[in-house]
Amino acid sequence: MKGYVHSIETCGTVDGPGIRYVVFLQGCPLRCKFCHNPDTWEVNTGKIYTVEELMEDILKYRNYIKTGGVTVSGGEPLLQADFVAELFKECKKHGIHTAVDTSGAIPLKNCKHAVDAADLVLLDIKSIDSFKCRALTGKGNEDALKLLNYLERVRKEVWIRHVVVPGITENYDDIEKMAEYLSYYSAISRIEILPFHKMGEYKWEELNLKYELKDTPPPTKESIEKIKEIFKKYNKNKLNVA
Repeated sequence: MKGYVHSIETCGTVDGPGIRYVVFLQGCPLRCKFCHNPDTWEVNTGKIYTVEELMEDILKYRNYIKTGGVTVSGGEPLLQADFVAELFKECKKHGIHTAVDTSGAIPLKNCKHAVDAADLVLLDIKSIDSFKCRALTGKGNEDALKLLNYLERVRKEVWIRHVVVPGITENYDDIEKMAEYLSYYSAISRIEILPFHKMGEYKWEELNLKYELKDTPPPTKESIEKIKEIFKKYNKNKLNVA
């Protein structure tokens, strides 16, 4: 089994619990306006790894990731669902915790086996409003919400991620709706509020792509705290809102 890998981070600290070996796979069907890795969009490019080659490298860091694990991100990792599923099965043989960081853009029927093989799903919900989600990413949120419903049914642990972009997703009415919607899901153990940044802007320029958020500032600390409080209110402070 072979996969197309964009890059690897051997000691990641922001993609799941603990210190993690993070594999960024190549390819993504979305075109998020705030994407900081547009160089991961193209499919069937990057460095080709077999599952065996990747596991050999992962095991070199086993002592460092023993309280963390392996996270597969992207791009959209579930575009390569077969590869993700096989990698996670090998990780399980070695007792390594696994997580997949996904936008939920891939229909469940095409990626269920990879999701089932993961210990944790990091689900990035771009917007609770499907129309706004389509305007922001090129695709609605229907598949992401179907994935969330499935994860709830099978009791798979979920972390929700939401990027706050001033003028786009920094809409308190939408945040209220999302917070209330998510409060009904007991599989969600953590909600991460991620401030928009422009650290990937130079990649858009290198790829001759128009970066529409060039003049968009990051959200203020006050706004981020207000959004966190909204989520805490609807989830009765039972969730770990970060």
